Amino acid sequence: MKPVIGLTSYRQRGKTGVWDTEMAMLPAFYLEGVTRAGGLAVILPPQEIDGEGARNLLSGLDGLIVTGGRDVEASRYGHQPHEMAEKPDQLRDLLEDELISAAIQMKLPFLGICRGAQMLNVNRGGTLIQHLPDLIGDNRYQPGGGNFAHMPISVREGSLLHRIVGEQVESAALYHHQAIDEPGGDLQVVAYSPDGIVQAVEIENHPFGLAVQWHPEQTLEDLRLFEALIKAAMPGN
Repeated sequence: MKPVIGLTSYRQRGKTGVWDTEMAMLPAFYLEGVTRAGGLAVILPPQEIDGEGARNLLSGLDGLIVTGGRDVEASRYGHQPHEMAEKPDQLRDLLEDELISAAIQMKLPFLGICRGAQMLNVNRGGTLIQHLPDLIGDNRYQPGGGNFAHMPISVREGSLLHRIVGEQVESAALYHHQAIDEPGGDLQVVAYSPDGIVQAVEIENHPFGLAVQWHPEQTLEDLRLFEALIKAAMPGN
């Protein structure tokens, strides 16, 4: 049986045909990553939810992907918003926070991607760098215009990520102006970009709780992260 993987999504204004209205949507690259790796993809739209609702939702899934998207609301980690921060999607923040907590509690395999890594860190009590150019002096991680940066990522030996991809990801696709600052209490930093920015974290004492700051859905010739999630989510594992 193919494992069923839930993917979080955007809820914002969009257009299709004659319709111009609020929509739940997700770039199809994420769905392709799941289906090419052998899973069944289900989109999870932002909605009002509590802990019980999150557990009920996840009880029908075999795995979870927390996808990329807009900046996490700064108040969730005790900061005032930076002037360059995007307008937060509070409904999505709520949903993903509850889903992450439930997935950890239920030992459900999950993968965070870009924003997903930041949400995991905030969920576990960590903080974010709100605007990387303030720290590194340029926009090397987010060139703009939908053009992804590409750079090597070094992976810590002995980590789950190391078992999946080895000691280095040669050319990771990056598009982020925020990043993990102080890691959450039960997270381990397991990857860095060349200038020392955190690029992946794992949660301790979890069968598959991994989040990467880069975008593996943009390099689908390399399905290792998706395949590892699918393997961990196989019924009976």
